[in-house]
Amino acid sequence: MIAIINYGLGNLTSIKNMCKRLSIDATITDDVDVIKNASHLLLPGVGHFKKGMANLHESGLRITITEEVIERGKPILGICLGAQLLTKHSEEGDVDGLGWVDANTVRFDAERLGKLPIPHMGWSDIKVREGCSLWEGLPEDPRFYFVHAYHFKFEKEEEIAATSLYGYEFACAFQKENIFGAQFHPEKSHKFGMKVLENFNKVGG
Repeated sequence: MIAIINYGLGNLTSIKNMCKRLSIDATITDDVDVIKNASHLLLPGVGHFKKGMANLHESGLRITITEEVIERGKPILGICLGAQLLTKHSEEGDVDGLGWVDANTVRFDAERLGKLPIPHMGWSDIKVREGCSLWEGLPEDPRFYFVHAYHFKFEKEEEIAATSLYGYEFACAFQKENIFGAQFHPEKSHKFGMKVLENFNKVGG
């Protein structure tokens, strides 16, 4: 069962609905016991990085998910803000994240974007890298839906699972052992997003 972590930010219902379409057992929860009994964790999120970290801390969920993911090795997938929270630090609010991957969250460089607007919003191809189980059964350049003004900046190339192009190439997905992150929204990305959620549900199975 996938526990969709409810920490007060994010479009949780659309993710649960896609899981239901795929016959994946998933529940929206902030209950510690449910999270501990889940096989997989999903951390969604739309909003401000500082608020996201504050909500995780104040709710006590930060301690719970750290125990499950870092100590017990439970698979987790962060989506959009949820993925950014897994990085070490964000320029948005100048706040430290969970620090589970060797990356920071940085704002798009407006000078390098030229006339392209911030945020990056809409469909974009991604370039997947071999070895990440999220991409099983997908073509080399699937399309996903993005809405974001910040992106990952990695220190270790090997943790990057996919890149995309918006003015310049940026990391849009990552994997570090049992820790997965996607800047795009699988729940808004139709057949490709459905496949990503299916693949995540199989991780560790």
